[in-house]
Amino acid sequence: MARSEEKATMENIESSAKGLDDPLQSIRDPDEGLTEEERAELDRQLVRKLDWRLIPWLCVLYLASFLDRTNIGNAKIVGLQTDLHNMTSGQYNAALSIFFVSYAVFEPISNILLKKLRPRIWFTIIMVVWGICMTFMGFVKNWSGLMAARWWLGLWEAGLFPGVNYYLSCWYKRSEFGIRAAIFFSAAAVSGSFGGLLAAAINNMDGIGGLHGWAWIFVLEGIATTLIGAASYFILVDFPDEAHFLTDDERLRVIRRLQADNQASANHESFQFRYVKEGLSDWKTYMGMIMYMGVDGALYAFSLFLPTIIKNLGYQSTEAQLLTVPVYTVACIFTIIVGFLADRFKARGVFNIGMSVFGVAGYAILLGSKNYKLSYAATYLAAMGVYPCISNTISWVSNNTEGVYKRGFVLGLVIGWGNLNGVMSSNVYQGPDGPWYRTGHLVVLVYLAACLMGGSIVNYILLKIENGKRRRGERDHWVQGLNEKEIVDLGDMRPDFIYTL
Repeated sequence: MARSEEKATMENIESSAKGLDDPLQSIRDPDEGLTEEERAELDRQLVRKLDWRLIPWLCVLYLASFLDRTNIGNAKIVGLQTDLHNMTSGQYNAALSIFFVSYAVFEPISNILLKKLRPRIWFTIIMVVWGICMTFMGFVKNWSGLMAARWWLGLWEAGLFPGVNYYLSCWYKRSEFGIRAAIFFSAAAVSGSFGGLLAAAINNMDGIGGLHGWAWIFVLEGIATTLIGAASYFILVDFPDEAHFLTDDERLRVIRRLQADNQASANHESFQFRYVKEGLSDWKTYMGMIMYMGVDGALYAFSLFLPTIIKNLGYQSTEAQLLTVPVYTVACIFTIIVGFLADRFKARGVFNIGMSVFGVAGYAILLGSKNYKLSYAATYLAAMGVYPCISNTISWVSNNTEGVYKRGFVLGLVIGWGNLNGVMSSNVYQGPDGPWYRTGHLVVLVYLAACLMGGSIVNYILLKIENGKRRRGERDHWVQGLNEKEIVDLGDMRPDFIYTL
């Protein structure tokens, strides 16, 4: 479709959604006159079309992202510390930590830049730049160089994860978001499996071109990321109202189905500082931060140190790389299962609480065990308790936060705070504590039990109480004297907006 036609379609949708009391009624219904069965079939076909066009490439992007941030764990066990002038454990942990500082600081503003620059431009820029950072990390000669490379890597990676989660919320209904977010995040688990296999293979290049095996891990994976980022400009699409792979009628269907789902993301908003204030004054934002710090802190502790933990249980470097593969495979499977079931039953809190039990059990075993095989088995439980709750928590926050900019800012804030806890993850496992790492396992156990499990229980109870008040009409006074447009602008503060439990 010509660019002028795309612009006309977008302007038609935007203008029809403004100035009228009911935006849904103001947009032409492309399926007028069809039966409910015919409408449902067209809806299924539309969702399948969106899935095949959007999800696979987004998974590739996150596969590259998570691989690039965690491959330092694979590089460590094949000589990184020794070759960089016998870098100490403290220096290595600092190199891990600095990534999360820049990563967390820039996440809250990344979704605003995404909206301003458009997804395919924003994602292309950040991926190409961090791919270059990753590539040149293979040429560092000392700890200072590694620190600088990790800082810039974190800064440019900051825009992808919150950006994609916000981006998905602009295409799918709340009841469809969880499984897509889960499939997207499962790329992190796949990267763990793939990263172990890839690192074991690339390490055989040790000495080629005068580079160590760990350096080739950084160089080759960085080049791959750069190429993927460049391709993203041609593969990604922006938002539904100007999606070139959809017909005019399909664009209208996407917008109407989002509005019917009470999602203001179907409308065009201009940025106003009040959206930031609304996000900061919303108690749900802080509950999301508590839950996400619990699971995200555990995630990075797990992914960054799993190869080291397994190696210190008595396995050689290559064996340790390969033994991470089945652990991540289980994590991937359970992430997708939980995403599917949470969408199916329109319930997220119970799955957060239930899966956190596995994580707590896994780390309790790791904390108390002195048996190598039992400890290795416990890593499976830990993976089952951590990985599914990442996407499920983000879906829960997204489902209950309405408005284009408010949701984008809140997701950036929640994810940024969670990733700041990567500083803890980077320092919790100290070399002298091996091979059992009691202190590290205890800290992660507390994160999972207090923040993820405890936070999920409190959030569930508070949301359930608020839903009860809205159903009983105790919040109806919030809309007294407002017109329909002003009521819609209230987002998740509308009395008829029922929170996902």
